[in-house]
Amino acid sequence: MLDGKTIAITRSKDDAAEFISLSEQNHAKPLPLPTIELVSKGEKIVDEFLESVEKYNPDYSVFMSSKAVKLLFDTAKRVDKLDKLQLAVANTIVMSVGPKTTIALENEGIKVNLQPTTFSSVGVGEEFTQINAVGKKVIVPRSGASTPFLKELLNKIGIDVLEIHLYDVCAFRDTTQWNEFRELFSQNKVDGVVFTSASSVRGFFEIMSKDYDDDKLLENLAKLSVVSIGPFTSDELKKFNVKNIVSQVHTVAGAFDAMKNTLTA
Repeated sequence: MLDGKTIAITRSKDDAAEFISLSEQNHAKPLPLPTIELVSKGEKIVDEFLESVEKYNPDYSVFMSSKAVKLLFDTAKRVDKLDKLQLAVANTIVMSVGPKTTIALENEGIKVNLQPTTFSSVGVGEEFTQINAVGKKVIVPRSGASTPFLKELLNKIGIDVLEIHLYDVCAFRDTTQWNEFRELFSQNKVDGVVFTSASSVRGFFEIMSKDYDDDKLLENLAKLSVVSIGPFTSDELKKFNVKNIVSQVHTVAGAFDAMKNTLTA
């Protein structure tokens, strides 16, 4: 049990429901921190996706987050093109990066054909290697802040990749929800922070550097346990000179387990 431990996660309260539940079950105090917000590229994203599918004629479509699914389909509903979008996606072999994204797709009436066992870009690469998709074409609707890693990985396997950027990412603008965290952090009363993406690392530092100089911020972070949800998040933390433990299972539950193991060791 994590009796009385205070653990923050770089997600909004809505997105941190699983983490909050796990924390409460273990008698820890969860602090959700909305770190990034998505800025949609507008209604044109649906037409751009549909036109790309028509011209490019992909064999596979790969969805890397439930947010990308929700944004694309919600926008299609708004512009009355849901049927066209469902048909365009259904005409491809659909791969989802993990369970949350699979559920989001199924909620939109899309059958998911493939889901890797490792819920990450590396897992997607492994899945494509196993099904021997050399020479095939893949379309990936995703964030404009994504790293080129997935595209480069699939290109090396011999797969042609087209990425459609649905939204950009910026640091969360209304930081009033951070007030409790700031106060506890300055008193060294936060026991751990879970970082859930590379962009959330950048957002965290952008938000916190308004109240702390770099040395003080790093000094306080060094006193608590830092867990990254996966290798890309870990690499981003290293750029800021933050030591961290990488979760072996790249999910919120996996990251929580890594934090629990660290704090109870």
